[in-house]
Amino acid sequence: MTKWSLILLLGWLVAALPAKAQLVRSVTNDTTQWYNKVHELTGVTIAKKRSKYSRKNNPAVELMRKVIAAKKRTRLENKDYYRYDAYQKITFAANDIDPNVLLGGVFGKVPGLARQIELCPYNNKLILPVTFNETLSEQIYRKKPHDEKRIVKATRSGGIDKLFQTGDILTAALKDFFTDVDIYDNQVRLLQHPFTSPISDDAIRFYRFYIVDTVAVGTDPCIHLFFSPNNQRDFGFSGHLYVLNDSSYQVRRCDLSIPRKSEVNFVDGMSIRQEFTRLPSGEWVLSQDDMAVELTLFDFFQKGIVIRNTRLSDYSFAALPDSLFRGSTKEVVADKADRRSDDYWRENRPVALTGSEDRMDDFMAGLERMGAYRFIMPVLKLLVENFVETGSKQHPSKVDIGPVNTFVTNNFIDGLRLRFGLQTTANLSPHLFLKGYYARGNKSGKNYYNGELTYSFNRKRYMADEFPLRSVTFSSTYDVCAPTDKFMSTDKDNVFTSLKWTTVDKMMFYRRHQLTLQREEPFGLRTTLAMKLEENEACGGLLFKTLATGETVKLRTTELKAELRFAPGEKIVNTKIRRRHLNHDAPILTLSHSMGLEGVLGGRYRYNFTEVGAACRLWLKSWGKLDVDFKAGAQWNKVPFPLLCMPASNLSYITDEGTFGLVNNMEFLNDRYASLMMTWDLNGKIFNRIPLVNRLKWREFLGVRSLWGTLTDKNNPFLASNQGDAELMAFPEGSYLMDRQRPYVEVVAGVHNVFRFFHIEYVRRLNYLNLPTATKQGVRFKFTLKF
Repeated sequence: MTKWSLILLLGWLVAALPAKAQLVRSVTNDTTQWYNKVHELTGVTIAKKRSKYSRKNNPAVELMRKVIAAKKRTRLENKDYYRYDAYQKITFAANDIDPNVLLGGVFGKVPGLARQIELCPYNNKLILPVTFNETLSEQIYRKKPHDEKRIVKATRSGGIDKLFQTGDILTAALKDFFTDVDIYDNQVRLLQHPFTSPISDDAIRFYRFYIVDTVAVGTDPCIHLFFSPNNQRDFGFSGHLYVLNDSSYQVRRCDLSIPRKSEVNFVDGMSIRQEFTRLPSGEWVLSQDDMAVELTLFDFFQKGIVIRNTRLSDYSFAALPDSLFRGSTKEVVADKADRRSDDYWRENRPVALTGSEDRMDDFMAGLERMGAYRFIMPVLKLLVENFVETGSKQHPSKVDIGPVNTFVTNNFIDGLRLRFGLQTTANLSPHLFLKGYYARGNKSGKNYYNGELTYSFNRKRYMADEFPLRSVTFSSTYDVCAPTDKFMSTDKDNVFTSLKWTTVDKMMFYRRHQLTLQREEPFGLRTTLAMKLEENEACGGLLFKTLATGETVKLRTTELKAELRFAPGEKIVNTKIRRRHLNHDAPILTLSHSMGLEGVLGGRYRYNFTEVGAACRLWLKSWGKLDVDFKAGAQWNKVPFPLLCMPASNLSYITDEGTFGLVNNMEFLNDRYASLMMTWDLNGKIFNRIPLVNRLKWREFLGVRSLWGTLTDKNNPFLASNQGDAELMAFPEGSYLMDRQRPYVEVVAGVHNVFRFFHIEYVRRLNYLNLPTATKQGVRFKFTLKF
């Protein structure tokens, strides 16, 4: 499951709802009038756009230079302290529906459905809200020493996300996709992309500005400007700024949208309105921030709309007690935040719920009473969560069966492989969790198993690996794998990654017992301590033959491992399979050390392996983004080859981040290595400028993956001085030494956003082509959805 599964879920849920209705076109309130006026003005200005635009002696440009220069004086961060209250409501709804067709179909049997349909004030279309979330919070800030926190006082949700145990993914993703817009930032993160702000330091170069008129906003005289990107296909805003007609050059109001030709996926239209208010003390602050985004995932799916309402109030710049800033976490949630009464919400909610939002619980209850519900929901849960629940609403699932995509796979040793797995939930115990699987290989006739017992010191809502981790886990496994399976980010039995571009016959049976302690901190640090006992037996084309006797042996190790992982600002959501990174903006730093204990619990080898890693994403404004992943490691002792550093090979046709696409299984074996992988997603910067091609909305990307490595003499089995060594093993066929002066390099060129969901790349190997196992080139792919 990916973060986009929730969008697919919404599409499936409302796919039966007909679109493109004959709608009511009357304007019903001021907001609708504003929306229509904005788009009308936008059209008039674009019609004039064909005239030559010049920044020289342009009064609009000169005005904007003054606005940009003045913004530094008005930022709240100039204050020693500030605090304010914030309310935010996010609603997702089926958009542009035909009530006559809807009420006459299968959904017509849902009680109260007709009352749930309402007119949207942001686009004057009929919508059917299906989920919403609202939050009341307090934001506090201290300049020296710098610190800021968000204190969540109350949170509430309703709708389809309650039908799924991992329904919080929907709320978390909506908040991450449709984040708060701060036009005072140079780059505004929205839809997981950076948009250049109209008052950024680069705005003059990125946008074209036009003075439209002088108008009054409220009682304040303002200069009205229109702006749009130089290239309509770049990720940028178009819209209107209303600047106070005085020496302060304060933005009084802004209306933002995106150009019609913008390359943003799935977005049919966007409108953002922000209002700034003068406080009695004279400061101008943001008080209102409303957003409406119309979406179409695919033509055969029902359209959707996301509506976000934000209200900021009760600003104060008085000194705040240090006690409020204690602790490292940036977000503090009150104990009863999710259990506030209806009276509490009525008294503190600044934006009233619509009738449909207020009746959401009744609507969902009616949906559950549908005869088709008990057939539709299990299928949706299976597709979205990859697990089958064994409970019901009255008796929540205590045991989930899955992952379903591992039930049937194949490999070289087993041929057809069948696997059945399950895991317990917090409904059985919020502290103690069991999971495991049984598998059988058809060709090998072997039986495999995995069992895992986790005790969580903190109470969990549903799954054992919910943030933050405070747990101890014991696992026991007997199975078969390829040595490079450890580099896969998915389950090794994933049916899709079992499609290999080469024969993977070098495999091994492993019997592993492991005790793991994990602890996570709110500021992004995760500490892992583990002790592992493992026995490996080579099979297929792999042999563990000692240099001393030439005998085939088993590899037995006892290992202690400590790892630190630091990812400040990382956002994580839980699925029933594993955690998912909601964004990749946070840098990730890792440091680990593994120590082999000779003579302890059957361990036969003493070794020390140290590894460091750093990964980050660099946004290049309109030129896309650059992902950088660096790793380095060293095996300090004399060890047999399975304990050396092997390349992170991906032998599947499905691409996987952080792996090499054309390096074979254990093709290079080193005891010192460093790898650097860089991928540049140009986000259509070139394709957007090629006639006809720009209509496809393809997005190009380039990449390079390099590996430097060396093998010291003490671990080199080919040296005469090491012949007959009792610790070393003969390298398997197809494994080679690297030239320390010549790193391995492969380059990648590809296209994503093909048909909006397909990613395809061409991989070319540049050197070490003389090796018998070398594959010069290949094509890889995956399915992904991005705005």
